Amino acid sequence: MQFQLMRVNQQQSLWSPIERKCLFLLQQSKTRANLLQIHAFMLRNALEINLNLFTKFITTCSSIALLAPHYDPLAGVVYARRMFDHRPHRDDSFLCNSMIKAHLGMRQFTKSFTLYRDLRRNTSFTPDSFTFSVLAKSCALDMAIWEGQEIHSHALAIGFGLDLYAATALVDMYAKFGKIDCASKLFDEMIERSPVSWTALIGGYVRSGDMDNAGKLFDQMTEKDSAAFNTMLDAYVKLGDMRSARKLFDEMPERSLVSWTIMIYGYCRYGNLDSARSLFNAMPEKNLVSWNSMISGYCQNKQPCKALKLFHEMQSTTSLEPDKVTLVSILPAIADLGALDFGGWVHRFIQRKKLDRAANVGTALIDMYAKCGEIVKAKGVFDNMPEKETASWNALINGFAINGHAKEALEVFLEMNHTGFKPNEITMMGVLSACNHSGLVEEGKRWFKAMEGFGLTPEIKHYGCMVDLLGRAGCLEEAEKLMESMPYEANGIILSSFLFACGQSKDVARAERALKMANKVEEGNDGNYVMLRNLYAKEKRWKEADEVKGIMRRNGFKKEAGCSSIEVDSRVWEFVAGDIVNPKWEAIRSVLAQLRAHMKRQDCILLPLY
Repeated sequence: MQFQLMRVNQQQSLWSPIERKCLFLLQQSKTRANLLQIHAFMLRNALEINLNLFTKFITTCSSIALLAPHYDPLAGVVYARRMFDHRPHRDDSFLCNSMIKAHLGMRQFTKSFTLYRDLRRNTSFTPDSFTFSVLAKSCALDMAIWEGQEIHSHALAIGFGLDLYAATALVDMYAKFGKIDCASKLFDEMIERSPVSWTALIGGYVRSGDMDNAGKLFDQMTEKDSAAFNTMLDAYVKLGDMRSARKLFDEMPERSLVSWTIMIYGYCRYGNLDSARSLFNAMPEKNLVSWNSMISGYCQNKQPCKALKLFHEMQSTTSLEPDKVTLVSILPAIADLGALDFGGWVHRFIQRKKLDRAANVGTALIDMYAKCGEIVKAKGVFDNMPEKETASWNALINGFAINGHAKEALEVFLEMNHTGFKPNEITMMGVLSACNHSGLVEEGKRWFKAMEGFGLTPEIKHYGCMVDLLGRAGCLEEAEKLMESMPYEANGIILSSFLFACGQSKDVARAERALKMANKVEEGNDGNYVMLRNLYAKEKRWKEADEVKGIMRRNGFKKEAGCSSIEVDSRVWEFVAGDIVNPKWEAIRSVLAQLRAHMKRQDCILLPLY
């Protein structure tokens, strides 16, 4: 391919002014209209006979969505292939390789194989090293094992079996097939190896779970590049071995943006946000992927305030523009904080950039609006989505459920079934939650039993939802039997839920049994003790209430402080019960005093003011 490019450059020096003008126009072309005009220009001036100019036209077409509504990404390569097929002489290696590569670029793997086959049968096309490199990559991405072995045979027959570039691509192909023995054998036979060859085999060992051989091969490398280091770093991170990952990271002579981002992702994945942020701050330069990793890390670890703060920092200190990944990461944080004004700004940004066509972005918007209580807006986003996925239906069903609209949630669920979308475990969780929030016991039982008909096995969370539904409805005996019969050990969440139900129904005996069971799986849950203490107090069993209070004091149990947040002028304020170090504490205290005075006049029972 390098030789072919040199040949092209030499030939371009002999081109006429009109050919040079056409090449310049192709290099600048970015739209469908431009390309069609250039094609007409080429036909009018008989420029398509210039092979290199025609090849440039083919590659440009392949990279632009062409001749289709909504910028169909495949339309460009279809148009390019039509022009290619109508050319009488199609045996030039550079032209043929460009067309084969265009199919690979658009993930049309089968078309790349069939084009190669047809060219070999019907033309005098002679493949070269680049041809086999592209075809091996296509086979690897498509997991086309039989075709890959056939391509390897062709490469050997023509004399490219041990060529550096072709052999490296074949090693990578076998490694991705999981045929590590074939990859290793071919690697050992190679006369010349590049760092890419070594990294391909190391990656194969990593994917097969053989870290010992991956490590040994990595240590044998005389010239390690950042790709080899990153392959090992990524392997350690995915194994959860952050200590080895950090040791290797510190040993790297040069760190790429990918290296930094892998480490940040790893620390975020395993909850070490301080180390992640420390590395993020130390990065010599950051790209959008780096910012997305850190923002997503905060969201996944339930720190929405820090996620929003970092997003604002990116907006104010860089010229980077949020992409779909950024938005899908930040919208859950907005939902958690109820920052509706900011959520509205993000929605307008998405519409302005036409990102709302992506199903995952639309789904995140539905979830955000629903969790902020704007279920009508959530439904509006859903209705306007050009394409929906199962997650989109799930988000709307769950949105109606958490907002207490069980009827609407079940209607959406039925519509989902009629539309041909198959429900999954998350769908059924939303349906059961809708029944739970509205006390629809019989509906809940019906859909819980229907899960098997959908080919779904109820998970512990589905059983937990049913126990909660039955418990809240006062069906304690049925809830207890369900816990005993389910194929899972009741966890702390289910037992706490059942304990709460016992408190509501004032069933002291069951509540005491539930607390004993809960302590076996989650000892020290202060909420369980508070619940039992309050139940004793309701029943005026002061001695038992004091005993529970004593147990809590002796064991250092302390009720977790309540916390709430509110958005004012696009800024999120967080309030914690009992917090007197808030910078606005004096103003808060003044307002509380006024409310206290007003409540006193209304004969309300008052709690101590901090």
